[in-house]
Amino acid sequence: MAKFELKLPKMGESVAEATVTGWLKEVGDIIEADESVVEIATDKVDSDVPCEVSGTLVQILHDKDAVVKVGETLAIIEVEGELENTAEEIALENVDTTVSKAVQQVEKEIEKAVVSKTAVTKVVTSDRFYSPLVRNIANEEGISQAELDKIPGSGLEGRVTKSDILEYLETRVVEKKTETAPTASKTQTIVPLSLNGEDELIELSRMGKMISDHMIHSVQKSAHVQSFIEVDVTNLVTWRSHNKDSFLKREGEKLTYTPVFMMAVAAAIKEYPLVNLSFDGDKKVAIRKNINLGLAAALGDGNLIVPVIHKADELNLIGMAKVVNDLALRAKNNKLKPDEIQGGTYTVTNVGGFGSLFGTPIINQPEAAILAIGAIRKVPAVLETPEGDVIAIRQKMFLSHSYDHRVINGALGGLFIKFIKDYLEAWDAEGAF
Repeated sequence: MAKFELKLPKMGESVAEATVTGWLKEVGDIIEADESVVEIATDKVDSDVPCEVSGTLVQILHDKDAVVKVGETLAIIEVEGELENTAEEIALENVDTTVSKAVQQVEKEIEKAVVSKTAVTKVVTSDRFYSPLVRNIANEEGISQAELDKIPGSGLEGRVTKSDILEYLETRVVEKKTETAPTASKTQTIVPLSLNGEDELIELSRMGKMISDHMIHSVQKSAHVQSFIEVDVTNLVTWRSHNKDSFLKREGEKLTYTPVFMMAVAAAIKEYPLVNLSFDGDKKVAIRKNINLGLAAALGDGNLIVPVIHKADELNLIGMAKVVNDLALRAKNNKLKPDEIQGGTYTVTNVGGFGSLFGTPIINQPEAAILAIGAIRKVPAVLETPEGDVIAIRQKMFLSHSYDHRVINGALGGLFIKFIKDYLEAWDAEGAF
């Protein structure tokens, strides 16, 4: 008999650790090769870790909510016979070096997190371990080190998890409101939500809580304004209708409108690069060199995630279609890698897929703008001809552009979507392949 160490695999250049969210197997269970054993989560995405060998789970080394570094052993699997070198073992031959780099990355993130951008509080050192995610939340919410040390932790060895600090913040906010709200008496009671026998009270999922926090943070941080424009996509609809079958046969990919929209956005950003920026603190902005387009996609549980198309302006139509279809499929099956949802500089969301004509999307921080694409529908329209105005049936849609008015003014915001309108209305696929 031999023993195989199931280790936390490398999940991307920027990911140094993950949190154990649940074990799919128990000690004594038989495991087949490539079968998932444990569920993990980074601060961006949930995933699972499969086992490369068949055997019996004999030891679990980390409980639920434990923070585990890349390359660290999660569990021991007992297998029959001698172990051959697996791809995982080869990749982790120099695990000490890998872990060392991971630790350095964590230390850098912690150092960055504990320096308050607003200089409101100065965080002092502590012997208690905190993950970079918890440190960042504490920094954003102005929690001092002394206050952080008092938060009870439910993780391994009393570590403070994300859930712990978020629950603390809920209480903390209520207490602050209670202290500052004008009242006629010395005490203030919080009235609980009134439920009847037919109501059902459910708790937000981990992903739901993350989305909620992210949206509230964005609304509080950015000065959201919107510009809207109507686009005549009749030529584009006709072109797709004539070419979708041959495209599928030739390329093995479905031809949707989304790749064309993403190409239009990438071209618009090249024309107006000041839309492709984000805040660095409160006084400076960073103009992003690369055009990395986030594409809001639906997960299997109905939540949304934003995979990123890196250097989108370098892709032709075929390349864009392949990337869009691949990311959408793997997002639905929860198979995205952490690096594939990071580094975005501008986000696109297709609200038309749900029948909406337009929307007012919330900016995906730390970006400065987001585009919502509405449903395409047939409408009567007035066309100018040499013989005079006529009414015809046209295929039209709305674009909704939300942007941070602190750095993008109305003229730039409007010109940006006007460029996309002109690009789509003059669609010519000849130069797109």
